[in-house]
Amino acid sequence: MDKILVTGGLGFIGSHTVVELQNEGYEVVIIDDLSNSSIDVLEGITAITGKKPFFEKLDLKEKAGVEAFFKKHNDIKGVIHFAASKAVGESVKEPLLYYENNISTLVYILKELKKLPSAAFIFSSSCTVYGQADELPITENAPVKQAESPYGNTKQIGEEIISDTCKVTPTLKAIALRYFNPVGAHESVNIGELPIGVPQNLVPFITQTAIGLREQLSVFGDDYPTPDGTCIRDYIHVVDLAKAHVVALERLLKNKNKANYETFNLGTGTGSSVLEVVKSFEKVSGKKLNYKIVGRREGDIISAYADTKKANEELGWKTKLTLDDAMRSAWNWEQKVRAKN
Repeated sequence: MDKILVTGGLGFIGSHTVVELQNEGYEVVIIDDLSNSSIDVLEGITAITGKKPFFEKLDLKEKAGVEAFFKKHNDIKGVIHFAASKAVGESVKEPLLYYENNISTLVYILKELKKLPSAAFIFSSSCTVYGQADELPITENAPVKQAESPYGNTKQIGEEIISDTCKVTPTLKAIALRYFNPVGAHESVNIGELPIGVPQNLVPFITQTAIGLREQLSVFGDDYPTPDGTCIRDYIHVVDLAKAHVVALERLLKNKNKANYETFNLGTGTGSSVLEVVKSFEKVSGKKLNYKIVGRREGDIISAYADTKKANEELGWKTKLTLDDAMRSAWNWEQKVRAKN
């Protein structure tokens, strides 16, 4: 089978995608600099698939290292590019770090792919490119709004760089996947979300609060114009999301794409409020969560959920797992991680 490079392949979404690629018979090479992940994840992937992927520790900001890697692996047929810094708050404080890490690495990889006879490229993008959309659910034709953070801006700029490169590189085919909110863990609980420090995302904060690592979950605002007053997001199980990457990659490898640069939204098509996520967790875990309503958080949009029609029809991909499935797996994963520690 084809050899596929997964950058950031030991991260949350990357590791689950490596599992799905290996399950489909692909030969996977992982690049990760371990700045926001753990080498232990390699063992988790191997435990699930029975096959250890090739791993190379490499900082993609080192151009010479990227060039040397592609010289060594000149038979790579596709790249799924996850490697990026992704904390919105940190990006506001450290914009240059985000621009360097998220943009220069993308440019170095694309330069190498231009040298190949043909290459498929899947870009890890985000629904943040839409900002507070004018209409819900959000379609791929929704206008890209001015970014709310340097992180969001790197996703917009990244998409523009790929689009511009594809226009002048017939041998390169690319898809940008705009994720909504990935949650959950693999059902084996051999891999899951491993935030370093205080979690930036809702679900790991919920599970860490339930297990006693955090004192209390803050719910930022209950006065939004939504049914229960809390913000609404589209929470997609990470395994469903990972499978979408394999389907998108195969679309390019089998020349089923309609243009050599395409975009797809990846979500469930259903919005869930913060309090609905809390209730789902309490239901599947049997635990009462300690949470408190506090003031609104700057930069939070009211509501965002995907129109999944294009992904469903063009990619032939649909989500299968529910919010309850995601919360159950996230809780099982949290318990396993704490038992080890």
